[in-house]
Amino acid sequence: MEAVNRKLIRPSLNEIKEQIAPPRRPPQQQQKKPVPPDQTNAENFYYVKQMQAKTPMVFVLRDGETLHGTIEWYDKCCLKVNRTEGPNLLLYKPSIKYMYKEA
Repeated sequence: MEAVNRKLIRPSLNEIKEQIAPPRRPPQQQQKKPVPPDQTNAENFYYVKQMQAKTPMVFVLRDGETLHGTIEWYDKCCLKVNRTEGPNLLLYKPSIKYMYKEA
C-alpha cells in the first residue's frame, strides 16, 4: 500500500474574519461627547460689537486704575482705546482686570 499525501485543509484568514461578527458599537448615549472647539470667538464678537457701536467703555486695570474710552481696534494681545479726556492708549489684555459698558 502506498502512502497517500494528504493536505491539511485550513480556512484562509479572510474566511475567518468574515465569520467573526464585527465588533458592536456602543449606543449613541454611551459615546464620548465631542471635544469642544479651542476657540468660541465670543471675545472677538464682543469687541467687534462694541467697536461698531462705539460704545463708551470703562477699563479697570490690575493696579486698580480706571480708564474711559471706546475700542478702536484690537488684536491677539492688545486693545487700542480712544479717549476724549486724554491721549489714546494701547492696552495690553493681560493688564486689564475687567471692563464694562459705561452707564
